[in-house]
Amino acid sequence: MTRAIHPIEVESYEILRSRVPTADLPRWTRAVTERVIHSSADVSYLDDLVCDEDVLAAGATALASGAPLVVDAEMVGAGITTYPSMCLVRDPAAAELAARTGDTRWAAAYGLAAERVGPGAVWVVGNAPTALFALVECAAAPALVVGLPVGFVGSVESKAALRASGLPALTNRSEKGGSAVAAAAVNALLYGPNPLSEEST
Repeated sequence: MTRAIHPIEVESYEILRSRVPTADLPRWTRAVTERVIHSSADVSYLDDLVCDEDVLAAGATALASGAPLVVDAEMVGAGITTYPSMCLVRDPAAAELAARTGDTRWAAAYGLAAERVGPGAVWVVGNAPTALFALVECAAAPALVVGLPVGFVGSVESKAALRASGLPALTNRSEKGGSAVAAAAVNALLYGPNPLSEEST
């Protein structure tokens, strides 16, 4: 995807790369890692993210092909401004299902979304560990799961469950994450190489 790059973003990447050794990372791993660090100003993501280059490349290909994009929160979708996303957390059916089962609305919304989008979608969790647990437990057959929920309750455990599931995933090990970080990871797959990368010059 071609986009205009503001000089402030260029300068920000220059600073980032002066502080964090990303030059030897593979193409998509570097793009994701740098954009996550850029969005959070947290260089510890360099070691916290769990990336698989082939999985990230397949996720980028899925998005380039127009795969459905499912997000757990509207804030995540708002951060992905160049690609339409589905968020069912406000769907009355999710509220009804949650009331009936005792699940959270986020878990219920992901159960509903799995029925609606079918295989090959890209799923993004930036807020609700229960949504990530629900996704791991259902047969969604995703092209990619971006599992970066934030929080002290269930966040680390849901990410560990994702890694253990064998699903194609991008995640991290710690309690950190959130809407901005999850959106940044997806944007990296949509934008491709970051400003100033050797592939962009």
